[in-house]
Amino acid sequence: MALKIIEIVAPTSEMAAIARIADSHDVVDWWRTSSFEDERFSTELVVRPDGQQEVLDDLQRILDRCDNARIMIYGVQATLPVAGESAGEEGAEDARTSEAMRSREELYAEVSSGGTITSTYLLLCALSAVVAAMGMLEDSAAVVIGAMVIAPLLAPNLALALGTTLGDTELSRRAVSANFVGLGLSVGLALAIGLVIDPVTNSQLLDRTNVSYPAMILALASGAAAVLSLTSGAAAGLVGVMVAVALMPPAAALGLFVGWGQWDNAISAGLMLAINIAAINLSAKLVFVLKGITPRQWPDKSRARRSLRWSFTFWGVSLLVLAVLIWVAKY
Repeated sequence: MALKIIEIVAPTSEMAAIARIADSHDVVDWWRTSSFEDERFSTELVVRPDGQQEVLDDLQRILDRCDNARIMIYGVQATLPVAGESAGEEGAEDARTSEAMRSREELYAEVSSGGTITSTYLLLCALSAVVAAMGMLEDSAAVVIGAMVIAPLLAPNLALALGTTLGDTELSRRAVSANFVGLGLSVGLALAIGLVIDPVTNSQLLDRTNVSYPAMILALASGAAAVLSLTSGAAAGLVGVMVAVALMPPAAALGLFVGWGQWDNAISAGLMLAINIAAINLSAKLVFVLKGITPRQWPDKSRARRSLRWSFTFWGVSLLVLAVLIWVAKY
């Protein structure tokens, strides 16, 4: 069980309020330091993953009325005695079976960086596009998988899904910008490579034109798996998602085909890229909602509901239109 330590640094006037929060929730343990020189003190709470969001929401009400309060979250590698051990076998069993769940704040801190255009992000997009393009030109599956693992385009799509789930307009706007810039750079570099290298035909390139309903289902499942990996803290699972639903190879294939003037293949590769993007966003949003990732305050909740309604409609209609295009292309 992934226990967390929540540390609160707040003015001494909030001692009683924080103590009430600690006592009202089923925390594993809590303690408090003596006051600092600036008349603040520190309280640390050891919480279970299934209860930390409620504790954080209550604690943030203290932040709302304090200018110099702060909350920090730490992971716990191990604790002795084991949480729940003193409560008997039933408590220990509950602790072992408790589902790991990261808080809204932890998810935001990790995912929001993916919606930012930085020099590192641009360099990763450029390198991944070059690796993917060269791997497909050489018909090397290993090299193409290497480009998939770099996967710079997955992060802004997850950031967009979280931003629209929370109704965070700024995060959503940054994620959309990062998506457009990353895709534009990737397709543009592949197009430039296609202009200077003679056309080739091989299995790796043709795979990016094989648009089908199973590919759509794979993208939906992979988007859901990505969010499940994030919310449970199992980041290693994201590597499999990066390989399963790759955004960079179809983007690079699109650029190569355009550079060669092979417009039918370019349309197929672009269709596959659009399907992956729409499916990832739709399934990722659905898992965020099912996991209960919502804003804390009422005005934000109202804005998030409107954002969810519009974004679900947009991605759902987009995927439906793409499904029709697949049927048209096949028949």
